[in-house]
Amino acid sequence: MRQANVWVWLPVLAICSCMISKAPQLRTALRYIPSDKLFVSEPVPRMFGNPPNKRTENWTNDNWLKSRFHFSFAEYNNFGNSNYGVLRVMNDDLVQPKRGFGTHGHRNMEIVTYVVQGKLSHQDSLGTKESLGRGSIQFMTAGTGVAHSETNDDQEPLRFIQMWLLPTSNGLKPNYGSMCGDNLDLTNKFAHLVSSVESSRDTPVKINCDANIQVAEISKGKTVEIDLKEGRQAYFLAVEGNPVISGSFGKQSFKQHDAAELKGGESFIVQGPGHVLVVEMAEAEGGRTDL
Repeated sequence: MRQANVWVWLPVLAICSCMISKAPQLRTALRYIPSDKLFVSEPVPRMFGNPPNKRTENWTNDNWLKSRFHFSFAEYNNFGNSNYGVLRVMNDDLVQPKRGFGTHGHRNMEIVTYVVQGKLSHQDSLGTKESLGRGSIQFMTAGTGVAHSETNDDQEPLRFIQMWLLPTSNGLKPNYGSMCGDNLDLTNKFAHLVSSVESSRDTPVKINCDANIQVAEISKGKTVEIDLKEGRQAYFLAVEGNPVISGSFGKQSFKQHDAAELKGGESFIVQGPGHVLVVEMAEAEGGRTDL
């Protein structure tokens, strides 16, 4: 989670969170976002309380963190890419072993983290302390304020997808929850991991936001379906692999880190191989205007 020195970054985030694009756009069922259109951040270790970077057998990046920003965040300011509906932040973080984000604070945001590789160690001001592996998901209602740290205490690289979603109201009571991914079954089907506290759907994580998060691992040649109703939209991420989405618009191939904006009133068929994540939400104006 990008924030330390947190007091350096927070003013930028506060400004960016208001950059809701109002520019008119032609409706397309799928807007493809290739990975080379994501902003890549590799901050120096001292900015986050880490020791100098060391290259090892399993870490050859120049710095301790490689983060791909899907929306404006930290040093990345782009008025044409500030959010997609209630999805304000999606950062795809790769963290070096024995490094991490020191204690920092958050307010008035629903924060959901999905672990892709390695183990994420979390500790917060609510008294929580735990480590979560692949397929696990955690959430925080930051509300009136919460402080936490996120570190890679293992010997292998850590990769996780962190999403910040706008809450239904500010000033909520801080809360934390998680689900261990050890027994998660998402082979050739979607696992519905996150839903709204106002929804009757039975999911392991509930957030104060009208949004749903699902993941699937699709074998080569197998398919899953994303059926988006009118008045809804979704943000799609190719977490791993090379999935292909087909629909009334034709076909679109993806590689790892690619993404797409999906519009409602359409059925999308996703063919493997691929590990995919979908954030579904109410339809809203906006989306990328810089492509």
